[in-house]
Amino acid sequence: MPEENKTIPLFEKHRPKKVSQVKGQDLAIEKIHFYLDNFEKGDLKKKAILLHGPAGTGKTTLAYAFANDKNHEIFELNASDLRNRTKLDEILKPSTLQKSLFKKGKIILVDEVDGVTSTEYGGMSELINLIETTKFPIIITCNDIWQNKFSSLRSKCELVQIKELPYLIVVEILKEIIKLEDKFVSENIIKEIAAKSRGDLRAALNDLQSILHLEDREILEEQVHLREKSQSIFEAIKEVLKLRTNEKTTEAFENVELDLDQIILWLEENIPSEYRGEDLAKAFQALSKADVFKGRIYRQQYWHFLTYENFFLTAGIATAKGPKSLQQRFTKYNPPKRILKIWMANQRNAKKKAIAGKFAELTHTSKNRAIRDFSILTLITTEKEMKEMQLDEEQVTYMQEKKQELLSELKAK
Repeated sequence: MPEENKTIPLFEKHRPKKVSQVKGQDLAIEKIHFYLDNFEKGDLKKKAILLHGPAGTGKTTLAYAFANDKNHEIFELNASDLRNRTKLDEILKPSTLQKSLFKKGKIILVDEVDGVTSTEYGGMSELINLIETTKFPIIITCNDIWQNKFSSLRSKCELVQIKELPYLIVVEILKEIIKLEDKFVSENIIKEIAAKSRGDLRAALNDLQSILHLEDREILEEQVHLREKSQSIFEAIKEVLKLRTNEKTTEAFENVELDLDQIILWLEENIPSEYRGEDLAKAFQALSKADVFKGRIYRQQYWHFLTYENFFLTAGIATAKGPKSLQQRFTKYNPPKRILKIWMANQRNAKKKAIAGKFAELTHTSKNRAIRDFSILTLITTEKEMKEMQLDEEQVTYMQEKKQELLSELKAK
């Protein structure tokens, strides 16, 4: 291979040019075909199509492949274009209204709309205005379309999910590219790359490229560096609560960068959003069993119980939902409120302990005694004594609020 070609990313070099070359997205392809064919007839209620799904699954590739097949020009916009009103009015907007000079038609691609932040309402309103006034089909790509900031956009678009590629298809594509590159990579390494990519073809191709040019095949077998994608907690929760079970359910939290204590709190918060009645009881029973094993691990150091804790947190909760309860509706998952409550309690306790330490110095008693008598000391401490204790502004406010709270309780009695 020529030296200059080694620096070209494989996912760019072998990007499919035609729709027929795209694998593993048959249902999405069918929906995009229908949209583009019927846009020209003017039969559509929604004038834009939104491709959403994980990174590296081919959303942008599909847009360009359809443009090539239909001999259409691609006019690409991104989040920064939508924020720049001057550029939009002077350059971009006319281009979105004028016909292509050299091609049969035009497709407007708004790539990676995730880049419009929740505070940039101008960018989102410009995009919606573009959808309402466009003379050309609009394809929008997005990783996570279920964010609150996209609620108005979702109502204006035909939503098409682009799914993570199945393991066997990733293996097939890797083998084809290795053959085109005239290289050899062992079957085991190909399978490992495919498994680690978790359906992200771009990640798999980047990993493949990092090893293709190694000369020592034995070193390659021993030292291949593979990417472990960090899976978001939202995706992992969805995998457990939406699916009933599959062979990979127990691996749902494997790549989530949270410890099991935090994962338990996330599940506790979101199980009621998906489960009802008997299913809800079974799910919380599985969660409680996971908590029992967690306690045994901490108390007795039986670390082999981690297997059981993980099983109840994944397959145990997933199988609690009966087949009739499975729903395809969108569910918004929320961070656990208990984490916030624990943090707030810790903040209050930290203030209390700091003030108690200064009480102890002032009254020549132990800190534990000051903490025990904190309520009494709060009631009898004067502003002059607070100054002598050198309390900061937050501590003074805390003392004053605590004093008012105690006085109100005494009056109520």
